[in-house]
Amino acid sequence: MKVARLLGFLFAALILIPMAHAGGPVTMVFQNVNGANDGQYYVSPYTGTLNGQTVTFCDDVLNDVNFGQTWRANVTNLGTAIQSNDFSQTRYGGVRSSLVYGNAAQSYQEAAWLTTQFGSNSSNYQDLQYALWFLMNPNLTKYDTAGAPAWLDMAGTDYTSIDAKDFLIITNTSSPDNPLALTGQVQEFLVVTPEPGTFAMVACAMIAVVITLFRRGLLGA
Repeated sequence: MKVARLLGFLFAALILIPMAHAGGPVTMVFQNVNGANDGQYYVSPYTGTLNGQTVTFCDDVLNDVNFGQTWRANVTNLGTAIQSNDFSQTRYGGVRSSLVYGNAAQSYQEAAWLTTQFGSNSSNYQDLQYALWFLMNPNLTKYDTAGAPAWLDMAGTDYTSIDAKDFLIITNTSSPDNPLALTGQVQEFLVVTPEPGTFAMVACAMIAVVITLFRRGLLGA
């Protein structure tokens, strides 16, 4: 394969990487939990796979997911949903009986902000998780904890600091025979899209491979 042609192929691949989440339904696989729990529920962050993305945060306490479970899911970019005012493929913005149905845009932005706090507040996983659950289901006071209200207050004032397009909402697919519902399906998750630095690292690595192959005479001119 000629170098120019290969470089063109790699360039196209790099362009498609950030678009990988924008197509049709994806296959999700739930893998593991981080170990933190309140004696009854494990809390975020969890591990799973979505086109290579591994960290997931749960905003849905009304449904369950099991170790090793695989399911098909729709991917909604939060920024795009806000711009188009279309949360139809999400659980809490697509099901009319959702308590935050009329305020889905802000609710999901607050949820996204809460997920950004896990990395620097590892001792507050439980409070952060309960804040996420209570945010989307404000009538479920039994999931409240001493620290959750404070996180909810901060989310309500700081949510505009996030870049909404950096977040994806992962919701199980539905059909006319099995429409999206609040219960009886697979938990909904939030994931953070790969940062630009990740793409830069991938690009450098791919270019280095091409150069190495060329120097070794494994690629034609």
